Amino acid sequence: MIDRKVFLNKHTNLLELEEHMYPLVDVDTPNVFSNLFRYDEIPKIAFNDRIVPHNMPDEIWITDTTFRDGQQSRAPYTTEQIVTIYDYLHRLGGPQGKIRQSEFFLYSKKDRDAVYRCLEKGYEFPEVTSWIRASRKDFELVKEIGLKETGILVSCSDYHIFYKLKMTRKQALEHYLSVVRECLDVGIRPRCHFEDITRSDIYGFVIPFCLELMKLMDEYKIPIKIRVCDTMGYGVNYPGAVIPRSIPGIIYGIMTHAGVPSELLEFHGHNDFYKAVNNSTAAWLYGACGVNCSLFGIGERTGNTPLEAMVFEYAQLRGTLDGMDTKVITELAEYYEKEIGYHIPPSTPFVGKNFNVTRAGIHADGMMKNEEIYNIFDTEKFLGRPALVAVSNTSGAAGIAYWINAWYKLPEERRVDKSSPLVTKMKEWVDKEYEDGRVTVLTDEELVAKIDSVCKELHITL
Repeated sequence: MIDRKVFLNKHTNLLELEEHMYPLVDVDTPNVFSNLFRYDEIPKIAFNDRIVPHNMPDEIWITDTTFRDGQQSRAPYTTEQIVTIYDYLHRLGGPQGKIRQSEFFLYSKKDRDAVYRCLEKGYEFPEVTSWIRASRKDFELVKEIGLKETGILVSCSDYHIFYKLKMTRKQALEHYLSVVRECLDVGIRPRCHFEDITRSDIYGFVIPFCLELMKLMDEYKIPIKIRVCDTMGYGVNYPGAVIPRSIPGIIYGIMTHAGVPSELLEFHGHNDFYKAVNNSTAAWLYGACGVNCSLFGIGERTGNTPLEAMVFEYAQLRGTLDGMDTKVITELAEYYEKEIGYHIPPSTPFVGKNFNVTRAGIHADGMMKNEEIYNIFDTEKFLGRPALVAVSNTSGAAGIAYWINAWYKLPEERRVDKSSPLVTKMKEWVDKEYEDGRVTVLTDEELVAKIDSVCKELHITL
């Protein structure tokens, strides 16, 4: 009892009593939580109704893994593409650097060349960092390039420790700590990626490990970051859910029982169960300053938390974008489509071509009267994308005029109305399409091709 620490929580201004001491539990056989994760059943979400408090940090930010996890499920980016995307990320993050860091692979010459070129930019944000396995050979690459911070893969579930690494918990812990020490010995900031944390023994391994890392931080006076990695997407944000699946519970445990401060804690999510965004938001709400994301959610299997999604989550939680330039998101989407050849699914929020396109007749009628009725916010202001109404047999001349003005972003003095010759010709063509048996809406490509043809015929320039 005399070793239980009493401390002042600066966020709540309340004295708190450290509940328990958490030594490493070095088990003989792996605990794989088969009651929750039987392989021949759908994973279970259990509840014990233990509720942890909201603990939003004073400042929150985004970190990026587009060039690391984002390269694990697609053709690798070229050096030039990486440098261009890095420039976009710098602009998107704004003057306050809300996109704080971007992590890179170091294993290929192409990736190392990209690192050198991005460093030459001299940007404060995003800071260029790396990712390595917990090996001395990998660490030599970090030292060679001279980076100030590197991520280190530290698998923490018994699935990985026993079955992949063929170690005990104690052996894994000692190995990880030795690599972290090597980083600290040469002044490099380690960022420990707790792989598969949502299938890990939180109080038997994760928190004891974090406690050892905090001791090293005190010894070396160099920050050590913890990345909570929901590698398989098992995490949930439901109040009262049990660990290891509870993201609020994990964040609370690491902060409260291991003393990891918010600014050294970030969350990395995967979308296997469609929960990456909600879990990332929960990490912010319950105490982590950082959430790790990938552009358009591109990443291993079903992908990571989409970076663009968390930009808008940030704005919704904070009531401000704090200088982030969201029009860059549209520029990035266009760059991926046109220059990289990556196809963004049309219904993808914020970036898909159908994101703010209204098709239902009654919705379209409302949009033409007042776009606020069916558009989520001023998409032209924030994304450079005016709301569109799809053209069909129910659109009428007004709907066609609306589409032309929005698609071509015509200024007020050049906008067409429903009585213009262009709109009249287009209306005749649309009506003929549906008289001949068409049942689907007209595509953007079809409309543009026909408008180009009619404009030439009528000697009109839009």
